[in-house]
Amino acid sequence: MIKIKPIFFFTFILSLSIQAQTKELNGQLVANDEVDGLHIQNKTAAKYTISNEDGSFVIPAKVSDTLIISGVKYQIKEVVITASIIELGQFNVHLIENVSELNEVVVGKILTGSLESDISNSDAETEINFYDLGIPGYKGKPLTQNERKLHDADAGPMGYIGLGGGVNLHKLLNKVSGRTKKLKAIVELDDRDKCSKRLRDDYESILFEKDTLTISLRTEYFLYCQEDEEFLNLCNAKNEIKMLEFLQAKLLVYQENRKIVSED
Repeated sequence: MIKIKPIFFFTFILSLSIQAQTKELNGQLVANDEVDGLHIQNKTAAKYTISNEDGSFVIPAKVSDTLIISGVKYQIKEVVITASIIELGQFNVHLIENVSELNEVVVGKILTGSLESDISNSDAETEINFYDLGIPGYKGKPLTQNERKLHDADAGPMGYIGLGGGVNLHKLLNKVSGRTKKLKAIVELDDRDKCSKRLRDDYESILFEKDTLTISLRTEYFLYCQEDEEFLNLCNAKNEIKMLEFLQAKLLVYQENRKIVSED
């Protein structure tokens, strides 16, 4: 009969216990760019979460679980949870930027120094297209930081957890978590602030030519204007006459409101 030493048996049981234990793990995404709003899935346990602004996240996992980290800007990363990670309760994940490779550039032409001649003799092709390179983007005005966040939240790689290849899990999770809605509100507020600043630069001297409103009250007045539901539509229409009429009408209402408040 084989005898098992108590210490060996205890170690063996402890090892099995650690492997079977599900634990809340603290992860940290590390990259050279923004790491907030990335999706972390425990593919084994069908759990998921979203990274915070500093790249930190918490997700339940046990030994041998596979985590999938995905985002538009980065290559998909798989992390297999080990016993040492479970014991420490924390781990770092280094992400690699998702940059498409360009075609090889071959220099074989002799340049003459004449721009017209060198261009006509070159093998240069038409302008680069984002989609030819496999890079999501467009050729319009560059996006702001918040607009990029909204674009990333509403796009991204396909998901897992058996949802099928036609389901964009990245987009779905952002909608369910409320992140997309929040970013849309932030982008709209940015647009209102931008328009308000432009209007103040263009019309402040006209609106307050005969008015004694202080600088702080003028700021309050423009904030009052940008809260109107039609504010952005008028800004985008770029009809200067209608915009001036709108601002003058709002100024009258604003002044009346101030009188009522002061009388009370």
